[in-house]
Amino acid sequence: MAVDNHHRIWRDGKFVDWEDATIHVMSHVVHYGSSVFEGIRCYETPGGPAVFRLGAHMRRFQDSCRIYRMPLKYSIEDLSRAAVETVAENELPHCYLRPVAIRTGEQMGVLPHDTPLEVFIIPWTWGTYLGADALKNGADVCVSSWRRPAPDTIPTMAKAGGNYLGGQLSKMQARVDNYVEGIMLDSFGHVSEGSGENLFLVRDGKLFTSTIAAGILHGVTRDSVIRIAQDMDLEVVEGAIPREMLYIADELFFTGTAAEITPIRSVDRIPVGTGKPGVITLEIQREYMGLATGTLEDRYGWLTPVPPLKTMSAARSKVAREPVGDMSASAI
Repeated sequence: MAVDNHHRIWRDGKFVDWEDATIHVMSHVVHYGSSVFEGIRCYETPGGPAVFRLGAHMRRFQDSCRIYRMPLKYSIEDLSRAAVETVAENELPHCYLRPVAIRTGEQMGVLPHDTPLEVFIIPWTWGTYLGADALKNGADVCVSSWRRPAPDTIPTMAKAGGNYLGGQLSKMQARVDNYVEGIMLDSFGHVSEGSGENLFLVRDGKLFTSTIAAGILHGVTRDSVIRIAQDMDLEVVEGAIPREMLYIADELFFTGTAAEITPIRSVDRIPVGTGKPGVITLEIQREYMGLATGTLEDRYGWLTPVPPLKTMSAARSKVAREPVGDMSASAI
């Protein structure tokens, strides 16, 4: 079914209609890729909509701006509150949120001299990223010929728009060859990640994942899985993973805000394990989704509830009379 995603968008402190959230063609971001962004899920829970790991996402958003020397004028608390208000403003039971900071203005030149930095928070209704079949039965993937950037080229810890150009090529190449996704290697030939997902490998009951030095994004979902796995008494090994380990893994799965926990059933046409989602993958998937959707106790404090719009309107009036820094992400 077609979904109407023309929601109201938060733009630098106020809501604008979908058609008004525009920038000029001479904006710095259009010519030089100067943007950073986040992807955040708001889930429908028994107690109403709740945003998953909001503070962690907004901290990474702030970090990305800092790495690229973008003067972000909003605190993590400001951005967290704005995200919650965006969900409430549109009265959405669930959604995907896309905060994005972009250099705009009307000038030419690589140097972002006196270019304005605008921040948007866009709500989007988005289902399964790699497809419902992949989420249930596993994805067929390939090792891409495109690699992640070397450590001394661009900073991969920043979730920057330009970092995804290589991912686009990898994804398109995979789809041409009838794969769901491509796995990229780092500049040293070790396993890195998918075009927009981190990767985990299971072998002999241990969980392996690449280090943040392997050109990967420091994923919030990746961090969630590590914490869940450790509480399940699974040994988690972060280190360099050679390509051939993909072919002898007992289980493989992708992680990401959009992809959630997606099993991988084959790599380069070679079945992973039995060719079906493994026991550990499914257990982590159940645990993760239970926490995210509020069907399991929020023992980590990862959910930020979204109050009804009327309650939010009253809160806005109150906040207008108080210092912005008095409201933490966990207290929204």
